[in-house]
Parts: sequence; C-alpha cells; structure tokens
Amino acid sequence: MNVEIHVANSSHTGYAQEICDLVYESAQARGTGIAKRSPEYIAEKMIAGKAVIALDGDKVVGFAYIETWGHERFVANSGLIVHPDYRNRGLAKQIKHKIFELSRKLYPKSKIFSITTGLAVMKMNTELGFRPVPFSELTDDMEFWKGCQGCRNFDILERNNYRMCLCTGLLYDPAEKKPAPQPSGFAKKVVKPVVKKKNPNKMFKK
Repeated sequence: MNVEIHVANSSHTGYAQEICDLVYESAQARGTGIAKRSPEYIAEKMIAGKAVIALDGDKVVGFAYIETWGHERFVANSGLIVHPDYRNRGLAKQIKHKIFELSRKLYPKSKIFSITTGLAVMKMNTELGFRPVPFSELTDDMEFWKGCQGCRNFDILERNNYRMCLCTGLLYDPAEKKPAPQPSGFAKKVVKPVVKKKNPNKMFKK
C-alpha cells in the first residue's frame, strides 16, 4: 500500500462521482444511514480546500470533508469513507486526523462536531478530545439537518423533532481545556520518608 493523503483541490474533482459511489455502497453494505451528497457538492468542497483525499497512485481510496454551520460557530467533519480493499489498515484514522487538523487550522475557534453510528468513528473522535453530547449541543442550523434527508433513518430524526436519532452526537470544543497526555511509562516519583535511626550508644551515656 502506497497511500498518500492530500488536502483536496481542483485537480481532484474528477474523483467526485467515484467518491459518491463509495459512500452509497458503504451505506448499503452496512445497512446504516449516510447522508447522500452530489458529485457537484463534493467537487465544491475540493475546490474550496475543505476536504482531504487519500490516493494510492491514481486510485481514490479514502475521503472526508468539512462543513460549517451557524455562521462558522460549528464545523462538521463529514463523509469519512475508505475503500473496502483498504479497510482495517489504520487508513480511516489517518484521514480522520488529517481532516481534524485541517478543521482546526481553518476554523481555530469553532466547535467541531460529528454524528455517526460507527463505533470506530466514535473511538477515533474520543481520542482526539471529542465527547458524546445530546443533539441540543450541536448546531441548530436547519440546513445541516436537512442534509440528513438522504439518510434512511431520517424519519426517526424527524419524529423526534431533530433531538435524537440512531446517530451519536460528538463534540470538540476548543475552549475546553484538554488534559495533557501522559507519556508512556509515566510513573509518579515515590518519595520515601526519612526515618531517623536511634544511636544505641546514647542509651548508655552517663
């Protein structure tokens, strides 16, 4: 595997339809909801520099993109996909880290959120400092929730007045202080108490 992950640009728009096909095939195989996006929408994200693409030579093997909501108060990392032949190799994690870094660079003050049904995505987000939250802590921009209309579970979201669905909401807030990671093998220094030894000669001193 000789995969390189790039910040997408206009030179990658020819992959837009193939990426949409990968998203659809993944949704069908897993039986879970993934919001549909058009090739034109994917191409726009590439041109704007708001996407990352993983390529093995000329073959597209992974993708993710950025959306902004609520006047850029919120950022969503969306559409994470890996080609079936390249799964279980750590590629999804590399893509997730790349799109997260790009989001922080472009929108350093924005809250980053994700909604997902995938346990692997939840784990990756948690490692980056995301925490699970109710949908009420996510954007209230209805344009975002309208994007879920292509998902097979949209009726569940709609019946619950956009407050819950099968997806889990995850949020990264840059204003929250994150605990500094401890280096591997870290151990607290143990300070032994100083015990004064009695001088046995003093017992016989005249």
